[in-house]
Amino acid sequence: MNAQRVVVMGLGNLLWADEGFGIRVAERLYARYHWPEEVEIVDGGTQGLNLLGYVEQASHLLLLDAIDYGLAPGSLRTYAGEKIPAYLSAKKMSLHQNSFSEVLALADIRGHLPCHIALVGLQPAHLDDYGGSLSEIARGQLPAAEQAALAQLAAWGIV
Repeated sequence: MNAQRVVVMGLGNLLWADEGFGIRVAERLYARYHWPEEVEIVDGGTQGLNLLGYVEQASHLLLLDAIDYGLAPGSLRTYAGEKIPAYLSAKKMSLHQNSFSEVLALADIRGHLPCHIALVGLQPAHLDDYGGSLSEIARGQLPAAEQAALAQLAAWGIV
């Protein structure tokens, strides 16, 4: 692993309404900012174990996702450090969660879990609209999620 390699990863499925929220935030970050060489913005989609290389090579991993926290739709939360695995492995948190929690577990077993991990997650309003776009509530939270991601990167000394 390089001394500092930052991976900002949007997770989700664009075909299932708010499930695509993390990818949409990643797209905004990619399009609106000029990133230093050590920062990579990744559309992780639902690729599961195919994301292991990105995770293992990162010193800092910022995840962007729709997470069922059991809160009001549109609630946005940022968590860092040890809290992340609890959210990714809890029941009914995300349609693709098992695959990604397995990615983190495998990286940990192999001794390559990033030293710094954070999650910016949105409580989705709709997940069952196949072929639909983000709900109005989720769309309205894109700027706040973008700012939350930038704040986390700033806390790490990245931006």
